[in-house]
Amino acid sequence: MSRVSLEGQVAVVTGAARGVGELLARKLSARGAKVALVGLEPDELKQVAQRLHTEADHWHADVTDHEAMARVAREVKERFGKVDVVVANAGVAGGGPFVESDPVAWRRVIEVNLIGSAVTARAFLPVLMESRGYLLQIASLAAITPAPMMTAYCASKSGVEAYAHALRAEVGYKGVKVGVGYLSWTDTDMVRGADQDEVMRELRQRLPWPSNKTYPLGPAVDRIVAGIERRSSHVYAQWWLRGMQGIRGYLPGVIGAVGQREMRRFEPRLASVPTGLVGAGGSADEAARAS
Repeated sequence: MSRVSLEGQVAVVTGAARGVGELLARKLSARGAKVALVGLEPDELKQVAQRLHTEADHWHADVTDHEAMARVAREVKERFGKVDVVVANAGVAGGGPFVESDPVAWRRVIEVNLIGSAVTARAFLPVLMESRGYLLQIASLAAITPAPMMTAYCASKSGVEAYAHALRAEVGYKGVKVGVGYLSWTDTDMVRGADQDEVMRELRQRLPWPSNKTYPLGPAVDRIVAGIERRSSHVYAQWWLRGMQGIRGYLPGVIGAVGQREMRRFEPRLASVPTGLVGAGGSADEAARAS
């Protein structure tokens, strides 16, 4: 597919304080895009904006807040004059057995990853229609295959995948393209936070290759940038994820059978698995809600 030059375009990235969002902002800026950073950590967002190569600004907002995100969309349009690309990247994660899970943390994963993505799109779609732009929804391998101990995350990422595919048909005739980005385990604060728990780390290591590896962040984000330049419907941050689409219909049955064996093996240790949000991003979300 032909690529669209990012020179002079305006890109909005949510969850831009660290990880995928922060590096994506830097790589978009390096290709000439002006960048609007959105997230819960104003100091970190300011530092990211100051390091970018092109014009940039930052907005402190919770992506689940309709009024706040509508304000951000207005202000970004006023600041830059237009919006060409929106990347709904903000996300949190938690793990552990569903029955013992913290219901507040479980609900928050759904709120941020699914509801927050929809709130982001609702706020920015009017300006994307003006520019005939592109919305990229970041999903996950968790949208393709179920994973025990990750019920909230799998539900949220399956939800955003389905929502984005449905939205594509609604807005395509108005000139807006919609893509879904898939990432496997990638070296971010979120994945490192999950790996701090011994049980979760060992469970992941027992997954079949290549889903048991942690992949470097740089090449994954390079693939996302290429997908944005192509306005792709599907963007795969790791090469093998494309092949998973062809077998995804068989995975629930396989995981349901094999997963029982693994859960039985780890049952004596499950009580020690933390039930809150993981990683620095999860801590930032909890701190923002507490304040």
